[in-house]
Amino acid sequence: MERKTAFISGASRGIGECIAKTLSKEYDVIINYSNSEESANNVLAQLDPSGHHKAIKCNVAKGEEVEAMMKEIIDTYGHIDVIVNNAGITRDNLLLRMSEEDFDSVIDVNLKGCYNCIRYATRQMMKQRSGCIVNMASVVGIMGNAGQANYAASKGGVIALTKSVARELAGRGIRVNAVAPGFIDTAMTQKLDDTVKKQMLSGIPLKRFGDVQDVANVVKFLCSEESAYITGQVINVDGGMVM
Repeated sequence: MERKTAFISGASRGIGECIAKTLSKEYDVIINYSNSEESANNVLAQLDPSGHHKAIKCNVAKGEEVEAMMKEIIDTYGHIDVIVNNAGITRDNLLLRMSEEDFDSVIDVNLKGCYNCIRYATRQMMKQRSGCIVNMASVVGIMGNAGQANYAASKGGVIALTKSVARELAGRGIRVNAVAPGFIDTAMTQKLDDTVKKQMLSGIPLKRFGDVQDVANVVKFLCSEESAYITGQVINVDGGMVM
């Protein structure tokens, strides 16, 4: 039986890397990266050997690059079944100190990048009359966070985009959902001062940071037939931060 394909943007590290490894057991995985080819190839080498996996360099903020990437995927595999929009950046600062460039760059990658990948992938999904899209949001997009106005705006936009596109595509058999992680144990959080970590943990009822696998497990569920009647939803993976 032919394996389905799963495309994951920003998959050369962190949450995206874990999602790629998790899905590679059942899907042919396409890893997207924008900078480090070495990191992407390292992840590629760790994917389940039973699949036909591929790494493609592309800046998802640029529509023409995304269009070319999706064409390459269709030419290679003949179909595209899962899109996980995970690529994201931060440029944190208080609003009065935040440059227009820092605001625009976060919106371009986190929100416009999501739009670009959906736009060019769904052309094929609509022909297939099937597909699954999972967008990586954040609890910050729900509750806001001082010093992250750009990031919060981008993730709030991802949530609104998810719900709107879910309504547009449901009639074609395409499901669209979002996952909103809280504080996940990644390279970024590992660099935080112990005092800051303690403060963060005080707001998490489960009293621990999440693991990247916690997020990947939810993504896997949303891509599977076990979630066939779920669309337009935002699932928080946050240890109870936002209830």
